[in-house]
Amino acid sequence: MSPGSVEHSQRHEAAILIVDDAPANLELLRKLMSEQGYQTYVATSGERALAIAQRAQPDLILLDVLMPDMDGIETCRRLKQHPLTQRIPVIFMSAKTETEDVVAGLDCGAVDYISKPLRMAEVCARVRAQLKIRSNNETQQEQAERLRTIVNNMAEGLLIIEADGRIQYTNPACDQYLGYRENELAGRFIGELLSPLVTQEYLDYFAMHAANPEKAHNHGTREVAIRHRNGAALSMDLTLTPMYLRQPLYIGLLHDITHHKQSEDALQRAAYLDPLTQIANRRHFDSFLEKEWQRAVRGGGALSLVVLDVDHFKLYNDSLGHPAGDLCLQQVAQAIAAHASRSGDLAARYGGEEFVLLFADTDADSALHLAEAIRAGIEALQLPHPRSSTSPWITVSIGVATIRPHQLDDREALFVAADRALYVAKEAGRNQVRATHSGSTAWETVKALVLR
Repeated sequence: MSPGSVEHSQRHEAAILIVDDAPANLELLRKLMSEQGYQTYVATSGERALAIAQRAQPDLILLDVLMPDMDGIETCRRLKQHPLTQRIPVIFMSAKTETEDVVAGLDCGAVDYISKPLRMAEVCARVRAQLKIRSNNETQQEQAERLRTIVNNMAEGLLIIEADGRIQYTNPACDQYLGYRENELAGRFIGELLSPLVTQEYLDYFAMHAANPEKAHNHGTREVAIRHRNGAALSMDLTLTPMYLRQPLYIGLLHDITHHKQSEDALQRAAYLDPLTQIANRRHFDSFLEKEWQRAVRGGGALSLVVLDVDHFKLYNDSLGHPAGDLCLQQVAQAIAAHASRSGDLAARYGGEEFVLLFADTDADSALHLAEAIRAGIEALQLPHPRSSTSPWITVSIGVATIRPHQLDDREALFVAADRALYVAKEAGRNQVRATHSGSTAWETVKALVLR
């Protein structure tokens, strides 16, 4: 299809309302516009023009200024006040061509002003120009509306952020994710949503690319914790992309991974927790010991290992049954875990009725004191043990070993030392704590216990 035929097709689809109280002018214009392929409507008064415009929704209005009762200026003003007609372009036609007349016509909302007597070629050219502008505007409005619909219905949250870190816009998904009302986040600083460290990282990124736009690139996707309006931390994937218009802006896309993160954390906890007692399992303890061992080697700190057994536990199970035994182990585990309160401490069920605790940066005297507190705390639970030859209550025997590890020391030797101390506690009558000598290496500790 040729450009000319496209233009003719567009003209043919357009509708024009001609308003003039002079029948001769009205007929002349109607005939001219029809010959150009436009659908035409006519009106001889302002009131009639308003009624037709609201009903027919023409693409353009040719409006005479001088008319009885309601003149063109007032008619145009009312057209622009009504939601159905306010976007229809109006071209004034008038013999009044003084500057103030033209200004008055444009000020009330007209897009053009043609002087009378009319030059028909000029009228056609101006009509074509305004219809083209209207078509382009409608296309832009449709595109903007389409984009607005997409943004408003996105599952991902969207933020537009200015170079100083101020939030310019958020879409409904973002507001819903973070618990804010519509437009409530506009004007707020991103530091209200992100940690200080992450906020500064993004501000540095904004400053760098605002100063050097040609080197702009996507910041990429990263997992961040974003504060909900109620203060809760949400796990989100945040992707930032620079956008340069009149000012540097940054588009942030948020994808909520909170449920995924919760599931991931739950799986990780399940992998590291003992299912019965809900404290760390052997796998987690071994991994934790490795980390703390290496830290102690680097820093020269002391590590204390506590190993304990529930006394006569087989007899407890035999007399009261395994459900009672499970409940007993759960209570013992919680009593033990209450003493592992620092980041470098960990309590774990190591197998059966055996439990272990690791205390980082803890010397032998402090470890002995903690072990005694654990022993006393478990006895104070007063869990009846009808077949125990040691006490009428559940009790534990505890072995403690302390080391300042070096590169040549062996973690297994620390366990051997603590197990040997536990054996001594059992041989001595149970329900007691035995410890190795403070400050010795693991190998020296084993020798000290063997020779004891």
